[in-house]
Formats: sequence, C-alpha cells, structure tokens
Amino acid sequence: MMREVWDDKIALIEDIISGVLLLTLAVVPISEIVIRKASGSGFTWSDGFLTHLVVWVSWLGGIIASREGVHLSLSSGSKPTESFWKTIETAKAVTITAVNMAFAIASAAFLVWGFTPREEIGGVSMRLILVILPIGYFSMSLRALWRPRKKPSAWLWLGILLGVIFAWASVISLIEAASPDIPEFLYKSQDLYWTFFRWARWPLIMVIILLATRGLPIYILLGGTALFLFAGNWGHLAVLPNEAYNLLIKNIIPAIPLFTFAGYLLSQSSSGKRLVRFFRATLGWLPGGLAVVTVVACAYFTTFTGASGVTILALGGLLSSVLIESKQYGRDFSRGLITSSGSVGLLFPPALPIIMYGVVAQVSIRDMFLGGLIPGTLLVLALSGMGIIRAFKYGTKRVPFVFSNCIASLKAAIGDLLLPVILLVSYFTGITTVVETAALAVVYSLILTLVAGELKLELILRVLRRGVPVIGGVLVILAMAKGLSYFIIDAQVPTMLTAFFRENVSSRFMFLILLNLALLITGTLMDIYSAILVMAPLVIPLGVLYNVHPVQLGIIFLANLQLGYLTPPVGMNLFLASYTFEEPMIRIYRQVLPFFVILLIAVLLITYVPWFSLAFLGA
Repeated sequence: MMREVWDDKIALIEDIISGVLLLTLAVVPISEIVIRKASGSGFTWSDGFLTHLVVWVSWLGGIIASREGVHLSLSSGSKPTESFWKTIETAKAVTITAVNMAFAIASAAFLVWGFTPREEIGGVSMRLILVILPIGYFSMSLRALWRPRKKPSAWLWLGILLGVIFAWASVISLIEAASPDIPEFLYKSQDLYWTFFRWARWPLIMVIILLATRGLPIYILLGGTALFLFAGNWGHLAVLPNEAYNLLIKNIIPAIPLFTFAGYLLSQSSSGKRLVRFFRATLGWLPGGLAVVTVVACAYFTTFTGASGVTILALGGLLSSVLIESKQYGRDFSRGLITSSGSVGLLFPPALPIIMYGVVAQVSIRDMFLGGLIPGTLLVLALSGMGIIRAFKYGTKRVPFVFSNCIASLKAAIGDLLLPVILLVSYFTGITTVVETAALAVVYSLILTLVAGELKLELILRVLRRGVPVIGGVLVILAMAKGLSYFIIDAQVPTMLTAFFRENVSSRFMFLILLNLALLITGTLMDIYSAILVMAPLVIPLGVLYNVHPVQLGIIFLANLQLGYLTPPVGMNLFLASYTFEEPMIRIYRQVLPFFVILLIAVLLITYVPWFSLAFLGA
C-alpha cells in the first residue's frame, strides 16, 4: 500500500514538472515577442534557455511515456495470451531495459568528457543541466520491467546487466575519468568488447528488428541499431547522446512540443465540435457533404499537431459517430475515411514535418509551405471525392443549406478559424519566428478555451497527461534517430548510394519509382520526424543527381511518408485506428484499402507532375 502511494506521488510530481516546463516553453517566446517590439531587442538568454528546456521536456515526456506504456511502436496494443507470446513480451522488456541502460551509461560518459566543470549557462553547470539525460534513460530502463504499483520483475537485473555489457566501452571511459591509472586488463576488455560487437552487431540488430514487428518501441529500434553499429565499428558510444543533444538544442525543435500541445488542447476542448459544426453547416449541403466535412476537419487538426495519429485518437470517435449516425455511410466506409484522412494535413502550413524537412534539407521553409499547398489540396479533394461518389452512387439524401445555421456556426467557430490565419500572417510577415509561431498557437488556443469557459485545471491536466507522453515519445525517437543518421553519414552511405544509382539507374522515372517504394516502406516503420532525419540525407543527394527540384523532392518525400502511415501490414495509422475503433487489424485493412488506392494515385501525380509542387514558386 505504501509503495502504491509513493508511485502515485512520483507520477504526480513528474506530471506537474513536465506541465510547468511545457507551459514555460510557450510563455517565454511570447514574452520575447512583446519585449522585442517594445525595446527593439529580446532576451539574450532565451535561445539557450528554451533549447535546454526542450531537453528536459523530452526526457520527462519519455519517462512518463514509459510509465504509461505508450511509446510509439508497430503494435496494436493487443495483450499476449499464449506462453510463446509472453516470452516475446519478456524479451521486448529486457531489450528495452538493456538499451536504455546502455544509453544511460553512455550519457554519463558524454557529460563527463563532453563538458568541463566550468562550462555553464546562466551560472548553472552544464553537467547539472544535462543530468536529465542519464537520469531519463535510467528511469525508462527501470520502467520497462518495474511498472508503477507493481513489483519489479525478476528479469530487471538481466536487462541492467546486458545494458552494462552493451555500454562496456563507456563504463571504461567513466572509470578512466575517475582514475587515469586503471589496470591494463580493463583496456584489453575494451578491445575485446569492440571485437565481439564487430561480429555480433548484425545478429543483434536482426533480433531488434524482429522484436520491433511485435511491438518493440520505435525509439529502441533506432537507438539499439545505432548502438550496435557504433559498437561494432570501434566507435565511442558517447557520440550517440552527443548527437541527441545537438539535435534537441537546435532552434527549430521547441516548435514540435508546442504545436503538438496546441493540437491536443484544441482536440480536448470543444474546438473540434465547433469546427465540425461549422464545416457541416457550410459544406454539409454538398453531395457527400459529411465526408467532405470529415476530411477537412482532420486536415485542419493534423496541420497543427503535426502527427496524424493524434487526429485519429482525438477526433476519431466524434467523427465516426457523426458519419454513422447520419445513416448515409456504412461503418466500414466511415472508419476507413477517418483513418485515411488522418494524415492529409501534413502538407499544409504550418505543419511541422514541412518545417523540419526544410531545416534538414536546407530548403526555404517559405518555399516548402508554398510547395505543399496544391499537393495538400489534391489529397483533400481525392478523399472528398470518394464521399461525393458514394453519395451519388447510393442516392444519399442531401442536407439543405441553411444560411442562419451557417452564420451561427461561423460566430461560434470564428476564433478557431482565425488561428491558422493569425499564425501564417505573423510568420510570413516576420513578426514571429517558427518557435514563436508555435508558442503563439499555444497561447491563442488557451485564450480560445478561456473564452469558451473551458479553461479549467481538469482540462489542462487532461491535455498534459495525454499530450506530454506523445511529445516525449516523439522527441526521444528523434534523439535516437539522430544517432543513427550520424552513423549513416559518417559511413558515407549517401555517397555510396549516389554512386550506385549513377552507375545502375539512368532513368529519372525509374529513380522516382524506387523512391516511392522506399519511402512507402519507411513510412510504415518510422514516424515522419525520425524518417526525415534518417532518410533525407540519403535522398537529397539523389535528387540533385536526377535534377529533381529541392522543393518538389521535399513534397514527394512527405507525401509518400504520410501514405506510408496507411500501408499494410504495419502502417502506424492502421494500428491507431484499430485501437480507437476497437476493430481487428484485418478489418481496418479492408476499410482503408479503397482510400489507400485513391491516395496512391494522388501521390503518384505529385511525384511525376512537378507543377503540383512548383506552381506557386514560378519554377
């Protein structure tokens, strides 16, 4: 009983700290805007403060995601029943513990060797600021086999021991930092460690990939693969947390948790109902009007969350009820449409995948925004067309247009509808940076809920409890993906891949076909952010080789990845739809298939007709 009380207190402390840090992340950029307009200059310390705040938000979110067992994975969340699958579950948990433990040790080595005691920010030691790295990994390591309100599993110690073995080179580094005169046999054991992993890395990576198909978290798949590749290549493991740190302190990264938080706030408030009512009043009179409303509403929310899964989880139940209760659409059509619509907003500004791709590829974010407008509209029209065709086919009764309903719904939803307008105007006119735009989205969303009389502690806590694990899960995946990306670049894989294509693929058309296939597969295995970090460095040189415009390449990249979310057997949106609608995966496949085909045709048009991506650029 006492242990349960302490578990609850620790969970509450984690929730409060993460919530305070996330809200601070939004308040500081808004204060920066005000101070800059008033005095001509902002806070000199804000960039460093915000970026290191993101590091804490990332790992606190990762800890909470581990506590709740909600790290993103290629799994529908089904519980094992047979003894064989229970063994697989145990193997997964031991692997999670071991990889996290190895990263905890490598992070400690990174702090010791990467920073001197005199390095500070605002008078605070860098080692103290970044102590969350080893603490975060260690906490995630424990929680794989020691969940709240439960006794630790007997397998916990095996996982910790394997983690120490996996990070043995970093263990030696820590011992060396404590005492330079260490026994010779420890140095020899370090050589033995590297020699062993040079042979064992590929079998271990295969084990991780196999476990990933059974629900091993994606961050462990990426991090474990990077860990074994480095260990088998005589690499220093401290490079991996160093790369994670270098990524998270980039000026653009705070926008990810902020936009996601704003999206969750909108979806958990009555904003979704107001928008659905408005779209229904203005578009519902069309043939297939409710289907059009569904697609537009999903695109709107995905644009701000940057994660299609959030849209399905947040709006799936509401939109499913609206469609099914109308008796104009069957259950299968309704849920297939919602699942397929979850990712179509990723090409509209200010969607974060566009921003992140622009940063990684060093392409103008403004150009990327403009390049995504027509392709994004094409995807919306393609899905909306499915609803319109169904309405004509089955003679669905049309709802009359009522002007008074339109005006009433407009008055109720005007604040929600102005959100994208305010954000885009503030960004494109230079009033706000990307991060400040994201912070503005949070503050504006809070004001909307306040005006609606919904801004209560209960709502904030619900948003934080649901949003922080997702935010932490995504950022931890990004951190792990950066290490793998570093290895790929360091091993000169992009150069070798370009040389292979130059020698073996002469046709631009064939290159684009292979690119479609590769990105569809990638989209089934990774979230869009980590895919950008891992795959973009490989694809960008090939785009140059085949004279594909950088903006068109970026839109092709993102359009294929969003379709990958729907690609059987392991597209992430398929699992989330199965969880949301409580449907078996096979039925979800059947529901989505017609929409997948239509979206595939649209993506192929985007790929092979440059005009769609370049029309507004005059290129």
